[in-house]
Amino acid sequence: MSNVLLLRAANQGSPDRYEDAFRSRGYHPISVPVLETVIVGCEELARRLSIGPEKQSLSGVIITSQRAVEAWSEAAQALIIADNNTPLKPESDWWSVPFYAVGEATSVALRDLSEKIPLYTPRDIRGGSETGTAERLAGFILKDLPSDGTSKQLLYLTGDKNRDTLPMILESAGVTLDSLQVYATQGSSMFPHALSLALEHEGSSWGWIVYFAPSVAEFVTPILRNHFALPAANSSIDDCAQLSEHHHVKVAAIGPTTESFLQQTLKLSVAVTAKNPKPDDLADGVLQYDEAQ
Repeated sequence: MSNVLLLRAANQGSPDRYEDAFRSRGYHPISVPVLETVIVGCEELARRLSIGPEKQSLSGVIITSQRAVEAWSEAAQALIIADNNTPLKPESDWWSVPFYAVGEATSVALRDLSEKIPLYTPRDIRGGSETGTAERLAGFILKDLPSDGTSKQLLYLTGDKNRDTLPMILESAGVTLDSLQVYATQGSSMFPHALSLALEHEGSSWGWIVYFAPSVAEFVTPILRNHFALPAANSSIDDCAQLSEHHHVKVAAIGPTTESFLQQTLKLSVAVTAKNPKPDDLADGVLQYDEAQ
């Protein structure tokens, strides 16, 4: 049974479909998280909070993830410390505007925030289980906003990889979005350590490394080269083959975009690309390749 390194975080609290797919085919999958989310723009968000919604002509706030809730929490706590816990000023009263949440988890996180932090936090939280996608949330907001003919502007807290679905729907209906990036995704600072632990505990029987995104590939490959002999494109000789202490592996990609990046930019040989970006298709491709060898 050979190890398969999955460059992704496993699902927490439920069976992981990618791990299950490889395990059912006789492999030993190991998922290692490669990304982390960091809060950005906290000072600007705190400034917005201190001004309050009325002076910014805001009709509400859109929160699309728990990371955005965390960013709001950090900004609110920073203001409370700066204000030395003075009472909330009327002009900074965020209780008066609705907060629109994507999905139940985000809605619950907002409610928890309002209970833990008394100042600068929401009271009117709308949406939840019925607004679990961008499309549903946009439709909910359009129905919920007053149809009194006045212009509507919403503060929209985003990350660095948000889709444009929600902005397109709202703006096409005449709603103005004041977008503010409050979190960003980057390579995990813990990846080198997590990889070393996996190598230490799982022995030397490594068969495959599976890439799931070009951005991940660019970050992790230099680190992987410290431990693995990665197959070079257009060559029958593995990269670092002269280093016997390196584990020799084959490379698989979740889809053609990742495959192209691995081959053209990182000059790696990709043995398998999933026919569809699904766990079973990926695991089937790896198994069929091994059986053909």
